[in-house]
Amino acid sequence: MNFPLITDPYFYAVTIPAVLLMGVSKSGFGAGFGSLAVPLMALAVTVPQAAVILMPVLFLMDLLGMAAFRKDFDLKLLGFLIPCGLVGIVIGALLFKVLDAHTVAGIVGVFTLLFLAQRLLFPPKADSPPPPRWLGAILTATAGFTSFIAHAGGPPINAYIIPMRLSPVRFTATMAFFFFAINLAKWLPYAWLGLFDWRNLSTSLVLLPIAPVGVWMGVWLARRIDQVLFYRLVYLGMFLTGAKLVWDAL
Repeated sequence: MNFPLITDPYFYAVTIPAVLLMGVSKSGFGAGFGSLAVPLMALAVTVPQAAVILMPVLFLMDLLGMAAFRKDFDLKLLGFLIPCGLVGIVIGALLFKVLDAHTVAGIVGVFTLLFLAQRLLFPPKADSPPPPRWLGAILTATAGFTSFIAHAGGPPINAYIIPMRLSPVRFTATMAFFFFAINLAKWLPYAWLGLFDWRNLSTSLVLLPIAPVGVWMGVWLARRIDQVLFYRLVYLGMFLTGAKLVWDAL
């Protein structure tokens, strides 16, 4: 069987950095850098095509990230997050064909920038409580929804998780296991929507060797970086993500 590939050099010029960013985000800085991957790839292909091409790459990254942080995740927190995220997946699958990808990008981008502005202008006190669970449920379901549409689930869930002030390793490990469950749940509805084809899947196989490089970079940084600097980079990632998504919407 002949497996056609995307051969446009420009596609790979924007996609290889996107895959590296995704790897760093999933294994080191789960705060939003990875949400830039689909917008970057959308410079060369459509948003649905970019999302599908990334699926096998994400699966490998998820496995590598979980292996690296298998002893560090918060099981109780995951028990709350995963069901809420799956609700968002169902909503995304049902609304996928009627939603405009640019509208979704704009909503996620504005939300991200507003949250970042609130955190910087009104920083929480050391003894302030984490967000209520009802808000966490809404934000996590939103993360499942935006992850299904454009692999952009990081900003909404970070709005709930970041105020908990987890250590960088526990933060990263919990996000690695959460997004493994969310990304695994996307495969069946993506197939139901007819998004997979041999050209996209064979292109994914070409990109797979890049995935471990990004994951390794993220793991190395997460285990060595100071917590204050970690969250500064988190906020930088959120700003870049939000600005890019709003730009795409406009």
